Amino acid sequence: MQTTTMTDYQAQHFLWATSDGVATITLNRPERKNPLTFESYAELRDLFRSLTYADDVHAVVIQGAGGNFCSGGDVHEIIGPLTTMNMVDLLAFTRMTGDLVKAMRACRQPIISAVEGVCAGAGAIIAMASDLRYASANTKVAFLFNKVGLAGCDMGACSLLPRLIGQGRASELLYLGRSMNAEEGERWGFFNGIDDEPKTSAKQVAERIVAGPTFANGITKNQLHQQWNMSVDQAIESEAQAQAICMQGQDFHRAYNAFVNKEKPVFKGD
Repeated sequence: MQTTTMTDYQAQHFLWATSDGVATITLNRPERKNPLTFESYAELRDLFRSLTYADDVHAVVIQGAGGNFCSGGDVHEIIGPLTTMNMVDLLAFTRMTGDLVKAMRACRQPIISAVEGVCAGAGAIIAMASDLRYASANTKVAFLFNKVGLAGCDMGACSLLPRLIGQGRASELLYLGRSMNAEEGERWGFFNGIDDEPKTSAKQVAERIVAGPTFANGITKNQLHQQWNMSVDQAIESEAQAQAICMQGQDFHRAYNAFVNKEKPVFKGD
């Protein structure tokens, strides 16, 4: 089987670092509150596609530099050019941005967003598409597409957001484009926690995930995503097959032997 080593990956449009199985992506345009460009969208999409085959990364943290997460698409480098494009080029762009979310959901590694300050537009989508989200108290999340004359149905928002916070709450945010504060986000189930140092919380959770059975964690992510399109009976059968696969793994045997010997299991992801 072909695998990819991502430790030496050289990012062009954001910062990339790996340590002990945890990769950290830092959106790094703090002077503009870390907006995305055509190039950073595409590189993030390609990176998450590559992570599907990475054997040295088992969890990913996404964060922003300078006290903000991401202000969305850059007004001058994306929004302006979009107003001059024809339909063919516009559809190519919207499909490309949607492909980023598809790649995030398809990669086997759990993704944890550490959200601070501004988290708007595509930044809110990236947080939404992550598996876990931790926020600072000053965080403001805004799906503000209708503020610029667009529909709220952007990059999967009408599918993913209601599953996180409920249909009515998602409708409110998408119709009004208003900000959701950190307290609301935690109460509604968007955020897993609020912390003075969400980057620290995200890293600690990532480290706990990496210390667990990483192959099995990847199966869990796959099933959480795939079962949105299944009936209950289909889901139960899918889980039966997935769990049988995990029972073939060495981590399952390590856990049993550790229990018998009254030890803590050391998982190796195989």
